[in-house]
Amino acid sequence: MSASRKLKIAYSPCPNDTFVFDAWAHGRVPGAPALDVTFADIDITNGMAERGEFDVLKVSYAVLPWVLDEYALLPCGGALGRGCGPLVLTREAGTDLTGRTVAVPSERSTAYLLFRLWAATEVPGGVGEVVVLPFDEIMPAVRDGKVDAGLVIHEARFTYQDYGLTCLADMGEHWEHTTGLPIPLGAIIAKRSLGEETLRQLADAARTSVRMAWDDPAASRPYVLEHAQEMDPLVTNQHIGLYVNEFTADLGEAGYAAVRGLLTRAAAEGLVPPLGPDALAFG
Repeated sequence: MSASRKLKIAYSPCPNDTFVFDAWAHGRVPGAPALDVTFADIDITNGMAERGEFDVLKVSYAVLPWVLDEYALLPCGGALGRGCGPLVLTREAGTDLTGRTVAVPSERSTAYLLFRLWAATEVPGGVGEVVVLPFDEIMPAVRDGKVDAGLVIHEARFTYQDYGLTCLADMGEHWEHTTGLPIPLGAIIAKRSLGEETLRQLADAARTSVRMAWDDPAASRPYVLEHAQEMDPLVTNQHIGLYVNEFTADLGEAGYAAVRGLLTRAAAEGLVPPLGPDALAFG
């Protein structure tokens, strides 16, 4: 890769992503390639990956089976953990979702994949129409009766009660209870055509950027708040605390097991194409 060319990267404006990438995006990671950053919702970046756009992308783990021929999964920088799964929200407790309309953030999202695995056992009659909305429009749509339920991610875990909504089910809780594995949510991928040396350099840069953010959280605060969409600072801190963890620095054995477990189970249900044996290998 030319030393003068900036890498085109897209990630969300959510606090976990801006916290993770702040040091790298602002040139504070020694020796790291310069970045040309685009902010985009997860449904947009998933589509970018399927079309082969951009050098580096933050995407849903659920989209990996469609893109790993062209992109490699980086072993760091993403979102995976415990107690951080998507929630199904309704206006009334105990709502039966059979035949009901459900809003989701992306049909290729990990949230929707976890929801489909959950609904297969918990909603045997099947839900009705599924509509895709930007994640920040889902709770208002449920509150206003435009949809019967909403599958929410990110900071909605901390704010849904402000909309008068109730949590019908926690997809992460269901996943952890049935598998014992952490919850894979968002992945960082980079084009294989960049070459193995550059891919290793990108992984090192992402890992260093995460650690720099942990070492000096105040340094990232202006960048985080600039893009936090008027989020309450307390919620911003909760968001970062939940989604940026040891798996962000390194997926490790448990992280890779979680990703393989999700995609293998989903493939067995016919929800995604099967992965090849070395599809998740890095380098």
